Amino acid sequence: MEIILLQDMPSLGSKNDIINVRNGYARNYLIPKGFATIATESAKKVLAENTKQRAHKEAKIKADAEELAKKLNGLKLTIGAKTSSTGKIFGSVNTIQISEALAEKGFEIDRKLIFIQDDQIKEVGSYTAEVKLHKEVKVSIEFDVVSE
Repeated sequence: MEIILLQDMPSLGSKNDIINVRNGYARNYLIPKGFATIATESAKKVLAENTKQRAHKEAKIKADAEELAKKLNGLKLTIGAKTSSTGKIFGSVNTIQISEALAEKGFEIDRKLIFIQDDQIKEVGSYTAEVKLHKEVKVSIEFDVVSE
């Protein structure tokens, strides 16, 4: 079934994308929850008109994201964590701490836009996180986890 996404869905696509999914998934989950609508001819025409009107706004958003990516490129963060004598962290380092460290440097980035390559960071060391500023603009940030 062909549907139009009404919001960003990490596993499917971005808002206003026209995608094909299985009928049951669309009818039983995406459409009732308000995540998508059926891609009829009239809905496609409305989407095309809205896309034309939003194109220049989108270009400005992408330019702002690229400018922020240039500022973030090469940035190295240090995150402190309580550790044992062997270097194991009590708990784990997650996207919330990375977002707070970026906020201290003056960059307000939502934690949902930050993705850590390792699921859970439980040891002291150097790691890399990816920040998705725009659907076409991503930047890698290196950070060190140190013992407090």
